Amino acid sequence: MRKSVYDSNYRQFVQNGDKFPDEPEVVIVVQVHNRPAYLKMLIQSLEKAAEIHKFFVVFSHDYFSEEISDLVKGITFCKVLQIHFPYSKQLYPNEFPGQDPQDCPRDISKENAKKRGCINAEYPDTYGHYREASITQTKHHWWWKLHFVFERVKVLQGYKDFAVFIEEDNYILPDFYQFFKSMTNHRKSHCEDCDLLALGNHDGVSRFVERSAKTETSGWMSTKHNIGMGISREVYYKLMGCNSEFCTYDDYNWDWTLQNLSGTCIQKPLKVLVACGTRVLHTGDCGLHQKEACHPDLALQKVETDLREVTSALFPQTLTLTGHGPVEHKPHMKNGGWGDVRDHTLCINYAARL
Repeated sequence: MRKSVYDSNYRQFVQNGDKFPDEPEVVIVVQVHNRPAYLKMLIQSLEKAAEIHKFFVVFSHDYFSEEISDLVKGITFCKVLQIHFPYSKQLYPNEFPGQDPQDCPRDISKENAKKRGCINAEYPDTYGHYREASITQTKHHWWWKLHFVFERVKVLQGYKDFAVFIEEDNYILPDFYQFFKSMTNHRKSHCEDCDLLALGNHDGVSRFVERSAKTETSGWMSTKHNIGMGISREVYYKLMGCNSEFCTYDDYNWDWTLQNLSGTCIQKPLKVLVACGTRVLHTGDCGLHQKEACHPDLALQKVETDLREVTSALFPQTLTLTGHGPVEHKPHMKNGGWGDVRDHTLCINYAARL
């Protein structure tokens, strides 16, 4: 399976490439784990999006299953590329970066870990815990994917605009294309120093009708701006200047790590242009932190209800800039889970060996 992943990443077969030969106007990158019911909803939302034939959608997987593969292969309405994170737990089930049987248990003390002689006894995190592969994988995948999209995806070598990063349990609204175009133009005229875009927020459709055409600026914050995140090649290079800092910061969350870099390693804090009326909904009611009780059927019902509420306010003619939040470094308590030097080294090396 490892070889087929490497071969696939090297070949980069573009599905529907002949049918849609033009250069893409919108690039969406989806991080996919193993929630096919949510992925199916996302794909349905893409199919309903206006001008979808102008999109190029990259699905980045850290888990292979026939069900997931068939869902993506079934897409006929735009150009698609599937890439595969080559250091997943699935590909390395009994060795690093997966969970090695000789790894220290999460909650063993350092003293007892040394007595036991487990592999990573010297490297607990800030809070004295040892790594869990299921927890570290998401940050690894996110950073690898960022490198791969901007450095290795051949179709995107000449692409100059923002790529929008979402996850399998997101759902895009029908006017995503038009809003993305309006927002990038709005940035050029009203916020040229905005580093990032946030096409989503975590407010759902609350007050959407009044907020639909509004944008605001602020410093980038992980709890607010990590959904529908637009990243340009220029900002990618800024982040690469902090490769070591990203990869050694003891927080298993990519977004909290990024917030820490903003205003420290990246000296000028990252500024974001935000859609007040979200164009990306979050459907997931289970995931890394909620292991039980997934209800994709209820999530779909909620999305359909939400869509009926907001339809009249979609496709605004013009956008307005209504607020300017502070742009400053926001320190936070690191979450740990990322103390192992093996994680640091692998993460740093993505830049060299994709």
